[in-house]
Amino acid sequence: MGGACSRKRDQQVNEDNLNRGVSGRYTKSGSSKWLGTSFSRASMDPSQGKQSCPSLMDLCICKIREDLNKYSTFSMLPRDISQQIFDDLVCSQRLTDSVLEAFRDCALQDLNLGEYPGFNDSWMDIVSSQGSSLLSVDLSGSDVTDSGLIFLKDCKNLQALNFNYCDQISDKGLEQITGLSNLTTLSFKRNNLITAQGISSLSGLINLVKLDLERCPKIQGGLIHLKGLAKLESLNVNCCNCITDADMKALSGLTSLNSLQIASSKVTDNGVSFLRDLNKLALLNMEGCPVSAACLESLTALDALLFLNLSRCNLTDDGCEKFSKLQSLKVLNLGFNEISGAILVHLKGLTNLESLNLDSCRINDEGMVHLAGLSRLKCLELSDTEVGSSGLRHLSGRARARMTERASEKGLSKDNSKSQRSDCHTSGLLNLESLNLSFTVVTDGGLKKLSGLSSLKSLNLDARQITDAGLAVLTNLTGLTHLDLFGARITDSGTNYLKSFKNLRSLEICGGGLTDAGVKNIKDLTSLTLLNLSQNHHLTDKSLESISGLTQLVSLNVSNSRVTSAGLQHLKTLKNLKSLTLESCKVTAADIKKLQSSDLPNLVSFRPE
Repeated sequence: MGGACSRKRDQQVNEDNLNRGVSGRYTKSGSSKWLGTSFSRASMDPSQGKQSCPSLMDLCICKIREDLNKYSTFSMLPRDISQQIFDDLVCSQRLTDSVLEAFRDCALQDLNLGEYPGFNDSWMDIVSSQGSSLLSVDLSGSDVTDSGLIFLKDCKNLQALNFNYCDQISDKGLEQITGLSNLTTLSFKRNNLITAQGISSLSGLINLVKLDLERCPKIQGGLIHLKGLAKLESLNVNCCNCITDADMKALSGLTSLNSLQIASSKVTDNGVSFLRDLNKLALLNMEGCPVSAACLESLTALDALLFLNLSRCNLTDDGCEKFSKLQSLKVLNLGFNEISGAILVHLKGLTNLESLNLDSCRINDEGMVHLAGLSRLKCLELSDTEVGSSGLRHLSGRARARMTERASEKGLSKDNSKSQRSDCHTSGLLNLESLNLSFTVVTDGGLKKLSGLSSLKSLNLDARQITDAGLAVLTNLTGLTHLDLFGARITDSGTNYLKSFKNLRSLEICGGGLTDAGVKNIKDLTSLTLLNLSQNHHLTDKSLESISGLTQLVSLNVSNSRVTSAGLQHLKTLKNLKSLTLESCKVTAADIKKLQSSDLPNLVSFRPE
């Protein structure tokens, strides 16, 4: 079903990882991609690109960085200045044992050291010296152990702690943070040592609002210890296959919960019934849970529910008519279920729906008519369905226009023509911003029906039957910022139409039809931050020269091409580049590392490595 393509379904580009640095430990699960949630108190957002004139503070920090070894302490500086110096050194990875010592007793508020190389227990003394001023600590991916957490006991005002991927912390470590009663955010994602006993240590954190225990496989039975956390609003136990219906019963009294993620757990219809009293629950992620359509009966009691993910739950059409009762829903994810186009009739009443995922469902053109009334829809996923060109007319309102024209031709009055278009009374999904048609049977001709979707920003056409002709009919969609033509058969001739998309930030063309001549038409898309030209084996170093002016690029992929080490010189201008992929090229890891050290300081992920 759908078009053939060389890209596997699990090889989608993840821009979130590019924004914070790429690490294998930070690979998101499918359920996390659906949400993109963050648990940091304050994420750093280093400025990118050239500034017309640096601020006085920027100049001072730059000077301090140059003379870093001359300073033994920064404790005499105002705290906000010390904080900015610290953040800059973290971002540039200039912290060492001696440099870190200079920040002792600086009363810093935020220590964002996630994935910082070499961080271990020996640095925790400096962390604790910030005392009651310290509000947020991110040590994710570090080598901190249970012993290191002892140092946090004097940081009584801590509000946020992130220990994701810290695989040396166990139940004993959790015992060390029991006195931090001001904590509102706590995260121990992907930990194999924490058990139900360890969760009992969290029972005294009465101000906890967000708790993330994703991929903690030994916490079965531990959620009972959370029943006293009356302020808890967000709980993530995704991919904990030890979570059962009994755990849901333990959560039934947490009436402040507005976000619950239990994807890939063992929760069944019975477990869902215990959630009926969580009347503030707005987000529920049940992806991959062994539930049936019967669980919808319980979910209809959740009046505040806005986001529901039932992907991979093996739902069938039976019982799905209850969807129509979930009228407050804004986001509905039904991907990878045995649901056919017939079920779409039960979605007609969800007029508040803003996002609908039907990925890999048995949907065809006939069922698409039932989506025409969802006028608030902003995101629609139809990937790997049987939707074709005919079904697209219900998205743009073309069906109504055609029926009106027919009525006019027959000499019917406006009133009489109503009966001729009873199922086509809407003007289309004019608020649609994101549309995924990858692996569908939509053809070039069908794309003409998208011309009325003027709000469209993201379009995925990863399908082999899409060609240059299809791209030609899309040129009026000038608001596009993301265009995925990964497997489409786009040639050099087709790239001429890209000039219409001046706002593009992300572009993927990997069908093998491009040469250096075609890449020249991409060089003027100066807003691009992500460019994927892999699989185009005719590309040479000249292509790198053509895109050397795309200085906003954060991610570049020219794998399986004829690019050589000599061509790397053209990438020196891409100072914002964080990810570079040149696999199956005549380029070695040593070549890229040399470029990284001399000209691309922000490059954190590259292949070959």
